[in-house]
Amino acid sequence: MSRIRIGTRGSALARWQAEHVEGRLTALGHEVSLQVITTTGDRLLDRRLEAVGGKGAFLKEIEEALLAREVDLAVHSLKDVPIGQPEGLELCAMLERADPRDALLSSRAGLDELPHGATVGTTSLRRQAQLRAIRPDLEITDLRGNVDTRIRRLREGRFDAILLAMAGLLRLGRADEVSEPLDPRRVVPAPGQGTIALECRTGDVAVREAVAPLDHPSTARRVGAERAFLSALGGGCNVPLGAHAFEDEEGLELIGLVARVDGAELLRGERRGDDAHDIGVALAEDLLVRGAGSLLNP
Repeated sequence: MSRIRIGTRGSALARWQAEHVEGRLTALGHEVSLQVITTTGDRLLDRRLEAVGGKGAFLKEIEEALLAREVDLAVHSLKDVPIGQPEGLELCAMLERADPRDALLSSRAGLDELPHGATVGTTSLRRQAQLRAIRPDLEITDLRGNVDTRIRRLREGRFDAILLAMAGLLRLGRADEVSEPLDPRRVVPAPGQGTIALECRTGDVAVREAVAPLDHPSTARRVGAERAFLSALGGGCNVPLGAHAFEDEEGLELIGLVARVDGAELLRGERRGDDAHDIGVALAEDLLVRGAGSLLNP
């Protein structure tokens, strides 16, 4: 059995995810320890993510610790992981996905019942664009911070509603505070949303073998389609982009979305098939033919 050092951010949600992985590996007989690492995204909470490197700002220092052999395994929310890992690193397991939906929290009502001009807090460009397309009357305001901070600001009356990921609320035991889980066919989630991804050094056979029992094949296929779609559209684009794959006995169904931030233009599409990579690329090509390029590079 292995000795494995896990690198994690220090937020409550990141710690929950790392401790969940720690518990599962410990149950398999491995000796596991956690090392909390402060990332750029954690330090610079007063700036938009796009200004500090996008969602990859939550990974940089952890990946540096992996490459420096200070830790052996990183635990990430997959939706925060850019396409393509730094040289020398690879994703080595996808845990079974939790609820992938976005969730509306409000002291008032669900999305359709919010009053005209209600203030909604979210920093996600993807959520902003879809909200504006559905309810152009709403006032959308940036909201950063951890889950506790965001919910506290809602309870203080700074917002009429906020949007968060359902998976994170479930993991933190706060799902009962959700006013409405949003249908992923109506508000398309981020690629990989709800999935915990594990990252290790390329060629680290011992760690790969240790985490192999944690990998969930169906989740890996579904998020593989979503990330193939993201990759084919340019990967790290800071634009409103969503993708979500369903799987049934007939195979995979992938829905995707590219939009303008103001919600005035929004392209949706879907593809069915058996090969995750192929349907992701095909759906991206469909949307590019329909004009997604102008939205990706305004």
